[in-house]
Amino acid sequence: MARLKIVNQFDSSFTLDPEAKAALFELLTQENFLAQVGQAVKCDRPEFTQLLFQPIPYTEAAPKGMPVEYEKYHESPDYAIINVPPNFMFKAKIFQPSRLCAIYRKR
Repeated sequence: MARLKIVNQFDSSFTLDPEAKAALFELLTQENFLAQVGQAVKCDRPEFTQLLFQPIPYTEAAPKGMPVEYEKYHESPDYAIINVPPNFMFKAKIFQPSRLCAIYRKR
């Protein structure tokens, strides 16, 4: 039987190359993508907040799988958190971290 490894500490910090970050932000703010996000979260005009975070393992300290400072967005009906599509990460040439989440304001 496989054993679960309990993670007590996880470093969720990361730094994006400015060019890669600009490319990713451009993809996350394209009109057709914003329309898809709006349809998924049931709002007319989602606005990218330029906030990104790396999902983290669930722990007692971070039960939502995100850094604690971003939980206020998860709990707010005015914001939506989406997984950044893997093809966006590839197009922006972001390979580390392998996953990111983006926060949108519902309007």
